[in-house]
Amino acid sequence: MTETFSPSSGGRAVHRTRPGIPRQAAEAAILAAAERVFGQHGFRGASMNEIAREAGVPKPNIHYYFGTKEELYRSVLENIMTFWLRDADHWLVPERPAREGFEGYIRAKMAFSRTRPDASRIFAYELLQGAGNIHYYLSTTLREHVARRAQTFEVWHRERQMPAIDPAHLMFAIWSMTQAYADMSAQMSAVIGCPALGGSDFEAGLQTVLRLVLGFCNDIGDQA
Repeated sequence: MTETFSPSSGGRAVHRTRPGIPRQAAEAAILAAAERVFGQHGFRGASMNEIAREAGVPKPNIHYYFGTKEELYRSVLENIMTFWLRDADHWLVPERPAREGFEGYIRAKMAFSRTRPDASRIFAYELLQGAGNIHYYLSTTLREHVARRAQTFEVWHRERQMPAIDPAHLMFAIWSMTQAYADMSAQMSAVIGCPALGGSDFEAGLQTVLRLVLGFCNDIGDQA
C-alpha cells in the first residue's frame, strides 16, 4: 500500500458518542471494531453499521475518520502489517543471539495469532483474493523487510549461530506455522477434538514450532 488515508471533513460535523474523546482513541476503537467485523464476515459481509455498533460510535464518525469502507479496510490491513513488522524489527536483529531472537519472534507471532485471530484471517483472506489492496506494499516494504532479516541471518551464520539457509523461505515457514493457529483454527480444533483451541493447545503449538526452528541453531557444526 502506497498511502495512508487522511480524510478531510468536507464540511461534515463530527458526532461523538462520548464528548471530548480524543481522535486517536476514536480511531483506535474503530480500527479494533473493524478488525473484528472484517475478520468474522469478510470484506463483502461486513457492514459499516455493524462496525459503528462494535466501536460505540455513530456511523458518520467512521466516514469522517476513514472515508469509505474500502479505505477503512486498507487502514485495517496497514495496522495489522505494522504490528507484524514491528515484532521482527525488535527480535530478528544481529545484536541479539540467534536463539533469543528466534524464540522472541515466534512467541510474539503465536501470541498475535491467539489474541488477534481476526487480524490474521483478514490478511489471509486478502492474499487469497490476489492481494490487490496490498500488492505494492508486499513487493516493496515487505520485500525490504525480509532483506533486512537476511542480513541478520548472514551475521548469525558468520558467527556460527545458525546454518546457511534461504532467508525468505525461513520467514515463509515461520509465518505459515504461527499464523496457521489463527487461519486454520477450525481445522485444528476439529482434529484435536475440542470446540476451540485453548491455552494448552497454543502452548503445545508454540513448543513445537520452537523445537523445529531452534533445532537448526544447534546443528551448525555440520552445516556452517
